[in-house]
Amino acid sequence: MTPTPRLTTEAFAGLGAPDLVYVREISAADVLAEVTAEEAVRLDIEPDQTLYAVHGADGQRLAVMADRETAFAAAVAHELAPVSVH
Repeated sequence: MTPTPRLTTEAFAGLGAPDLVYVREISAADVLAEVTAEEAVRLDIEPDQTLYAVHGADGQRLAVMADRETAFAAAVAHELAPVSVH
């Protein structure tokens, strides 16, 4: 078996950054786990809900949206090139 080459975060970001972003599904439970209880009560999401995160080429989460179309539209509105990740 041929080993899969690994890119560093910096090398991966250099492939398309700063314009390339990717959109992927994320669990609302994951989002809720990352915020304080005070912040969580202000969010209108259910733990079992699927959300869509926009990530920079370096993997940093830039935004979370309620649906895929809004995530793509937000990226385009900020002059970014979104791609989908499964």
